[in-house]
Amino acid sequence: MSARPDNATYAQTLDLGLIGNGSIAALVDGQARIVWGCVPAFDGDPTFCALLSPSQHPGGDYAIELEDLESAEQTYLDNTAVLRTVLRDRHGGAVEVTDFAPRWHQHDRFYRPVMLARRVRPLAGSPRIRVRLRPLADYGAAVPETTWGSNHIRYLVPGFTLRLTSDVPVRLVRDALPFVLDREVHLVLGPDETLTQPVAAFVRHAEEQTIDYWREWVRYLSIPLDWQEAVIRAAITLKLCQYEETGAIVAAITSSIPEAPHTVRNWDYRYCWLRDAAFVVRALNRLGATRSMEDYLRYVFNIAGNAAGAVDGELQPLYGIGFEVELAEDEVPSLAGYRGMGPVRRGNLAWVQKQHDVYGSVVLASTQLFFDRRLAHRGDTSMFRRLEPVGDRAFALYDQPDAGLWEFRGRAEVHTYSSVMCWAACDRLAKIAAHLGLEDRATHWAGRASHMRAHILEHAFDKELGHFVESLDGKRLDASLLLLADLGFVEPHDSRFIATVEAIGRDLRQGDALFRYVAPDDFGTPETSFTICTFWYIDALAAIGREDEAREMFERILARRNPLGLLSEDLEFGDGEAWGNFPQTYSHVGLIIAAMRLSRPWQEAT
Repeated sequence: MSARPDNATYAQTLDLGLIGNGSIAALVDGQARIVWGCVPAFDGDPTFCALLSPSQHPGGDYAIELEDLESAEQTYLDNTAVLRTVLRDRHGGAVEVTDFAPRWHQHDRFYRPVMLARRVRPLAGSPRIRVRLRPLADYGAAVPETTWGSNHIRYLVPGFTLRLTSDVPVRLVRDALPFVLDREVHLVLGPDETLTQPVAAFVRHAEEQTIDYWREWVRYLSIPLDWQEAVIRAAITLKLCQYEETGAIVAAITSSIPEAPHTVRNWDYRYCWLRDAAFVVRALNRLGATRSMEDYLRYVFNIAGNAAGAVDGELQPLYGIGFEVELAEDEVPSLAGYRGMGPVRRGNLAWVQKQHDVYGSVVLASTQLFFDRRLAHRGDTSMFRRLEPVGDRAFALYDQPDAGLWEFRGRAEVHTYSSVMCWAACDRLAKIAAHLGLEDRATHWAGRASHMRAHILEHAFDKELGHFVESLDGKRLDASLLLLADLGFVEPHDSRFIATVEAIGRDLRQGDALFRYVAPDDFGTPETSFTICTFWYIDALAAIGREDEAREMFERILARRNPLGLLSEDLEFGDGEAWGNFPQTYSHVGLIIAAMRLSRPWQEAT
């Protein structure tokens, strides 16, 4: 059997599958190798960090290796987060690896342990495999101490002890010895707790229950007629990016996948951006996944309540999944980076930035609470009062410079998108107040919104250029202007919006993808397309009546998903290779929103 002493023999790619359960998430490559996974939560120490090339110790992975591997194929079980990989050797042998994180409803709550389960069975021939389990600690800088018993191995990761329970003999796993797979075997990696039943029985039961959970969850989604598989996969992916302990939704599962080859645009996305999460909630709302919205809004109101009590009442753009405020950014020398393209960063300096669109994000995400009769805990006057300080900050800041949604580190302007989102906060507060019968507050917020809108229209529309611009009294374009109609700031048929969409198509589009902007920023000139912007453009094309063009472009961008239907943050314009953190919630939101706008009505199926 060929030796694999390090990570160099594996091609690093974003052709990865995501497994998870709301407590833990992991990425599995096309050869059934877990290459990324943090313990004990999304923002924890990446015990499995092979994706970012540990430089001090080999490992950071969890592989099922087939001797003389010739080919591999990988699929999700329909409508689930259960991943199946088939490995075939050169002698007609084949094995199947099934990966999942257990999740099901039990005792009036969800069972979702920090646990990964694997089931490996022979399909043909006499395949020889090796189980190679090499967790690392302290961002790849240390090898955890290991102890073992008769049927388990314990890995003493700082702050959390991982326990592997298996019906594979312990020494075969401990020493990564090859063996003939002549029967089905089972592996459970999770907390340092003894299983109360045989491992085979536990894994089979857990797999059945997890499959049932996901299929039942999907069954209640309000999906469009067209592109159902793509929408379902995107919805499951968004669900897997929500940390259920608090309701926080991370921007992505990974850190420091570069936005383009050999760039320093490498960021840690394992935190909750209020902006991104609001888009996720909106997409899940359209699909009818209201529990995720309620869980997130619980998180938001914890954040907003703390901010309202602060001296300045300001909100940060992002917070930790456990409500952490300070997310100090530093570089991690023990990880060389994706394909060796460092730096690898832990933390994100954007927490100190001023991004004024966040106030609109909070109010927009909260608005459905007051209007949706399906919800168990609907918004009331008390909740409205808790949102009003957010509106006060929006009104105070709508014409003040900020870093903008693209998080410029060396440039502050009065960004049009930020201003419009501040307007949206006041506009929606007026609508909520009217719905609650609070006429004086409705008048108050409507007056503020009207004043803000007039100011923004005067300064954000350039009469000489004939379209909206990226910042008040500026000249540049950026893709966030594609959202002006969707936010209700202007109508889709407004000639000013149509001209803006056309200008963006002319200046920011390249082939079937869009830059978010083209002007140089703190790190140079952007090189790759930003996938959510491409979906915004598709949605805007449909809104202004160019639906056939939008559908054709949508089909082409769908073809650029990875083999399992997942998207990262960025795509290269030429070959469409995926770059940026993965899987990116923003990108999957764009897919869902565009699919729902462009799909034929269900009546056409009957």
